[in-house]
Amino acid sequence: MDTGILILRLLVGLLVAGHGVQKVSSHLGGKGLQGGTEEFRADGFRGGALTALAAGGGQIGSGLLLAVGFLTPLAATGAIGVMTVALTVKRPHGLWVQNDGYEYPLVLIGTAAALAATGPGAWSLDAVLGLTPYPLWWAALALVAGLGSGLLTRLVLHRTAAPGEH
Repeated sequence: MDTGILILRLLVGLLVAGHGVQKVSSHLGGKGLQGGTEEFRADGFRGGALTALAAGGGQIGSGLLLAVGFLTPLAATGAIGVMTVALTVKRPHGLWVQNDGYEYPLVLIGTAAALAATGPGAWSLDAVLGLTPYPLWWAALALVAGLGSGLLTRLVLHRTAAPGEH
């Protein structure tokens, strides 16, 4: 079981972190901070570079914490939060990713919640430092706080279209 959790943590954590790197730099196929800023503006968010930096930093931080299995419930909360924002952006396109839907963010949200529920496994910094096992209520807290922070971010930072704007 620990091997499977390790593989899952590395896969999801590094993908989430890599997605954040793309938002703030030209590494991993990213378009730099300017490209990340333009992406958020095109999706209707205010805040410019600060929004891209916050999202990218949140993804990098939570992804790396998940990958190494450190402060796993907190890491899951961050990943759930940023992926909830992504889900709200993709939601109008439906579920499936081939239609630019929210399938991928939903999988990452579910995986982060599952990791919060199972814990990071024996091959993690949490285990080495004696922080595990986390009580199951941490998983519920991570899910609620992550979803809530993502929805609040969307509510606060997303612009409504002006009359005549699409």
